[in-house]
Amino acid sequence: MNEAMLSNQPPDEMERLTLAMRDALTDSMVERLTVMGANGLELLDRMNDPGTREAVHSLLDRLTEMHKVGALDTACDVLMLLHGAKSALTDNMVERLFVFFEQMINTVGNEAMGELAENTRLALDEAAGEAKKAAPRGGLMAMISMLSKPETQQNLAFLLAFSEKLKDRAAETRF
Repeated sequence: MNEAMLSNQPPDEMERLTLAMRDALTDSMVERLTVMGANGLELLDRMNDPGTREAVHSLLDRLTEMHKVGALDTACDVLMLLHGAKSALTDNMVERLFVFFEQMINTVGNEAMGELAENTRLALDEAAGEAKKAAPRGGLMAMISMLSKPETQQNLAFLLAFSEKLKDRAAETRF
């Protein structure tokens, strides 16, 4: 018996609260509270480690910064988008995506594409070097003189034909 009951005085609020809690707690509730308390103390103990404390402070600083500029909302939106996309994907869609990526890798990764890319890069480097060496001759007459050369006309005809064929192929492959 407690002192309040022995002295025939009514218990005050704290005593009643304590008695009610003691009567209401089951063994499993006490066990969970004990585990929770132990985990809380372990977390506090880890916060005493300087590296952990520095990491938590840095994380909090970055979260505050992200919140101030609105990036936290954007990050959450991106995560929600990814989660929604993951939830919406079916096995068939995932399989088709992998087939698509495999085809892209096979197309881009073959030897002919590598050789084309290397030849293009070399040609652009050489053309840039030659254009840099050429002394600019300004004026309309210099331009007309350059246009009168057969190799200039052939190059312009090539560029025009190439751009036209590229435009035609792009129109054919539109979805």
